[in-house]
Amino acid sequence: MNVDELVRDALREQAAELTAPGPGFADRVLAVRRRRRARGLVVGAAALAAVVAVAVGAVLPDTGKEDVRPASVLDGSGVLAHPDQSPPRELIAAGRSVLAAYYTAEPVARSADEAVLSRTYRLLDPESGMYEEDDRWSFVAVAPGARTAAVLERTLPARRIGVLDLATGRVDRWIGVDRAVGGLAWSPDGDRLVATTYGGHPDLLERMKSATGASGWGPPSRTGPTRSGFYVLDVADGRGDWSPVTAGQDIGGRQDFAFSRDGRLVYAQFIGGKDGLQRFHDLDGKTVPAPANEHYLRSDVPARLSPDGKLAALGLTAEAKDTSWSEIRDPSTGKEVARVRGAQLLAWADDRRLIAWERAPGPGEYRPRLVLVTIGSEKVVPLSGVREPDGVFETMEWEPVFVERRG
Repeated sequence: MNVDELVRDALREQAAELTAPGPGFADRVLAVRRRRRARGLVVGAAALAAVVAVAVGAVLPDTGKEDVRPASVLDGSGVLAHPDQSPPRELIAAGRSVLAAYYTAEPVARSADEAVLSRTYRLLDPESGMYEEDDRWSFVAVAPGARTAAVLERTLPARRIGVLDLATGRVDRWIGVDRAVGGLAWSPDGDRLVATTYGGHPDLLERMKSATGASGWGPPSRTGPTRSGFYVLDVADGRGDWSPVTAGQDIGGRQDFAFSRDGRLVYAQFIGGKDGLQRFHDLDGKTVPAPANEHYLRSDVPARLSPDGKLAALGLTAEAKDTSWSEIRDPSTGKEVARVRGAQLLAWADDRRLIAWERAPGPGEYRPRLVLVTIGSEKVVPLSGVREPDGVFETMEWEPVFVERRG
């Protein structure tokens, strides 16, 4: 059974069992926790948001207003939500995108002044539709279709790459590399990997203090960049070439490469005067201009181009008390053509709908949850529960990994 079949079966089963939320639903939503947006320190925590809700969300007829209730009907477009779960335990999907994994992270001290950020992944079992913890891996990249993942062992950077069968939990084969790897990304067709090489741990941290005197971990200031280049590897036979990329001072810590939309180039974030800057390279490592349809994209907005390539997902552009909006641009001109609900656009469900982090309504500050949003509409459909910090200062809240569903 593949992911698409699993989604269809789950939708049928849950539609048969569906009940509406009881009275007082809004009053049972948990109280707010304070907003966390510190950029220098590693903050946040994974925590359960106990919300009473039904398990399936769907797009309701457009009223032009936000709908914060879990829907009690299905729209037939493959929306599977669990707004009572944070972190999720059961499959979340919408249209062409599926939540294939998520991870939390926390510093692991090497000394009193140095640590590394260590991730713990929960991977989707495509047979059961459940997210299962797998602590063997320091880094996981899930292939399109959510059946296979590329993995790195706990010690980074690593000298081999595993090809993991998500259904069995077994590594089918290992790909050895001469230069140590710290990050992985799949090509759009799922046939190749770009593996970013580092001379040291890409997630190194040092003890620092904020202006208020609070102590925490942050990116090191005393060491230079360690990224050295990338491999492009054929997954079937493990063969590929390494390309050096000179690291300047605009590279700090983890800056992994990923493929362009057509798979002919790679890009990575670099540090500059604006957030989300990206730099493209050909497969030999030479710096080249951005493709015309990716010139206006941001490296820190995961959704990027719509499936038909006609729209570009950009960053946060406006905020209100309980509401955020992000830009949608024409990728060929960079002109804003629409705004859509959401503080961060994560993946496209189809050519008009996206999965986003958006704040939950209610008192207090920022409380994000996964939602489905639609261009031209103010409604949001909750997909997960609220991600609320539990007060642990030095942990990272759960981060989603979305991939394309395939039959």
